[in-house]
Amino acid sequence: MITIAIDAMGGDFGPYPIIEGTILALKEKDFKAILVGDKDRILPLMPDIFRDRVYIVEAHDVIDMSDPATDAFKRKDSSIYKAVDLVRNKEADAVVSAGHSGATMSLATLRIGRLKNVSRPAIATLMPTSKNKKSLVLDVGANVDCKPEHLFEFAVMGEAYAKAILKNTNPKVGLLSNGEEKTKGNELTKQTFKLMQKLPSFVGNVEGNNIFDGTVDVVVCDGFTGNIVLKTAEGVAQTIGSFMKYNIKKSPIRMAGALLMKKVFRALKKEIDYSEYGGAPLIGINGCTIISHGKSTPKAIKNAIFQAIRYVESGVNESIENRLQEVL
Repeated sequence: MITIAIDAMGGDFGPYPIIEGTILALKEKDFKAILVGDKDRILPLMPDIFRDRVYIVEAHDVIDMSDPATDAFKRKDSSIYKAVDLVRNKEADAVVSAGHSGATMSLATLRIGRLKNVSRPAIATLMPTSKNKKSLVLDVGANVDCKPEHLFEFAVMGEAYAKAILKNTNPKVGLLSNGEEKTKGNELTKQTFKLMQKLPSFVGNVEGNNIFDGTVDVVVCDGFTGNIVLKTAEGVAQTIGSFMKYNIKKSPIRMAGALLMKKVFRALKKEIDYSEYGGAPLIGINGCTIISHGKSTPKAIKNAIFQAIRYVESGVNESIENRLQEVL
């Protein structure tokens, strides 16, 4: 049975949404959960019915969002440190945390370790497209400064993830740039382009709009650019939602029309709602780490746990190591 270590204390709203999300997941899937945190706060929230599949590891410290990520290495009694070490010690298959993302990434990278031939892990996220499928974008924040060989590894990891997790047998990989021509881009993308040409799945440079039009399945960029893309997309989605609500309320006719479009709006919300995905995997470590939003709802935590289970079951790490061995 797969075992998931869960940082029960790291979210913005304390342990309640984390525990509730774990309960929702336990109701739907058969797995073991290790909740890491304050036992006195966790136990009252956990029904007795799940006690045979839930274990608690006591942790008396919590890394606050305002704390430097480097503090995590000194604070060995923190919930995220102990949760990550459960994976390091093979007591758990994956860790899920809605806590300090920098601390989670740093601890996972250095405590769990990287896969063979992986220089730097990358955070990957799914973006909706107009073709009723998702595009995978990486890196979206783990590595601000990158070298061409890092982006090449991201491409290989993204390709493997698309095949193993998204069940895309022939994913197309693009390099995010400011133009489709191979001469476009900065020095990083130009040098990366040359390396990525050895991948049969590589289709060339893509622009920002191609992330959402389904032209490619995997979009590769450095973490600085990727994080801006991610935050911009979130902001645009929120602005469009607010704009629609404001204008719909302006007249009874618009409100009636909105009722007729209710299913469409519901489908749109589902496509852009982060809670549907649960979190972002840190790809390239010798285990599985899912980084969730600090404001995660129980639904988001449930889906983050499901994502961790799929990751472990897929064998994607072995696929990444094998593919890197072939192309390097």
